[in-house]
Amino acid sequence: MTGPKTVMPTAVPGARFAADLARIAPLAEGQRLGVAVSGGPDSLALLLLAHATLPGRVAAATVDHGLRPEAAAEAAFVGRVCAGLGVPHAVLPVAVAPGNVQAEARAARYAALAAWLEREALAALATAHHADDQAETLLLRLNRGSGAAGLAGVRARTQVPGTRLPLVRPLLDWRRGELAAIVAAAGLEAVADPSNQDPRFDRARLRAHLASADWLDVPALAKSAGHLADADAALDWAAAREWQECVSAEPLGLVYRPSAPRAVALRVLARLVRELDGEAPRGAAVARLFDTLLARQPASIGGLVARPLPSGWSFSRAPRRRG
Repeated sequence: MTGPKTVMPTAVPGARFAADLARIAPLAEGQRLGVAVSGGPDSLALLLLAHATLPGRVAAATVDHGLRPEAAAEAAFVGRVCAGLGVPHAVLPVAVAPGNVQAEARAARYAALAAWLEREALAALATAHHADDQAETLLLRLNRGSGAAGLAGVRARTQVPGTRLPLVRPLLDWRRGELAAIVAAAGLEAVADPSNQDPRFDRARLRAHLASADWLDVPALAKSAGHLADADAALDWAAAREWQECVSAEPLGLVYRPSAPRAVALRVLARLVRELDGEAPRGAAVARLFDTLLARQPASIGGLVARPLPSGWSFSRAPRRRG
């Protein structure tokens, strides 16, 4: 990892990035953009592009999950790059709860970034997801038989999880190679994550195969992931309407009188389980529940019992077993 240059190379495609950013995150005069920077090539390129486009209006943060001994040195490296650019930089240490490490790390990361955004009065948070990320995720999940929700790509503009703060991804039309070239042109050596080349991981194996499969159109795959995100949003809209019209409260729980196609009904069932049982069910379990109830058979899921009625399906908490 080398030291930063203080002057941006003229090759940085700032006009292209400015157009992408303006489309999803039009900032008012004086508003500042927060950028999440891990030190990898993608987030470093995002930092360089944002700085070139919004000089003096960018702040950066690096989250240290405390999971790898190298993390502190990587955060310090990002700090040196930011100092060379004149960009304020914060290191956000977090504690990751036990359990699903990836999910817990993601939750802790976004909670820390949200607090930082509010503390610094930043208008939005930008992350470095790009077209190759979208394509890889789509192919991985297709290979696992995922439904529309799993196949949906990340959206260009959404909200930081658990908040109403804007989360933007201005690099979704950019390729990994383009971003690496921007970092190289700035004279920087990005942080290398060894897991990206570790064949024990599905994504690393897929990435290696994609690199040699020149017949695959990665930008087209990324666009398909975006179209699936639109379809996923439409299903959410339909499920919310189905809930409003077809779910009613009963003395012991909820009754669902399904009228929508299977894909919508599955989302309603998942919400029913989540609201009554307190935990989100797995998609495969919800599908089995739907098929069982459709066959007019009682079923259980989590701590709930579901029973077919003449006019619909009832859901209630299972009676507690006596010790």
